[in-house]
Amino acid sequence: MTALTDIDGDRLLAALRTLLAAKGIASPEEIAERIAITDAASPALGAKLVARAWCDDAFRARLLADGTRAAEEAGIVMRGAPPLGVMECTPSVHTLIVCTLCSCYPRAVLGYPPFWYKSAAYRARAVRDPRGLLAEFGTVLPEATRIRVIDSTADYRWMVLPLRPAGTEGWAEDRLAAIVRAGDMIGVTQVRA
Repeated sequence: MTALTDIDGDRLLAALRTLLAAKGIASPEEIAERIAITDAASPALGAKLVARAWCDDAFRARLLADGTRAAEEAGIVMRGAPPLGVMECTPSVHTLIVCTLCSCYPRAVLGYPPFWYKSAAYRARAVRDPRGLLAEFGTVLPEATRIRVIDSTADYRWMVLPLRPAGTEGWAEDRLAAIVRAGDMIGVTQVRA
């Protein structure tokens, strides 16, 4: 058996795109648009959602109630993406996101997942020893803080609305968004001012 080369892969991809267009499933323009949307997604989009939720209680409520609708309201294209759920961290409950089966990740709002998110070690430790895993990321929580582990799936993607750090009162949304990292929205790290 021979290995698939880059040239063979390119031909296969071109044939698949032609077939999708011929069957009326997706036009070349629709495919190009979806690729551009996916490539433009990044943690900066999710950070803007977080910052807006910190500054606008009504938006925060909408984000927690229906993440997809709130993301669309904020100008993020969610068409074709699985529904987005948002779980809030509180002083007594810390949320950690994992996909126990593979690498389901809210790409529309966070971009491509970090390499470690897909690893079997991360997935297993997040379920088996979440407190120990968080400590490896530098997140040491008080023993009284409960850790809620949420399983992202192919049918429903999750992100974290992290705690707003003390000392950021009065900051503008763009300044707040600049301090939010992908790990904060997965729950492995905590936002630091």
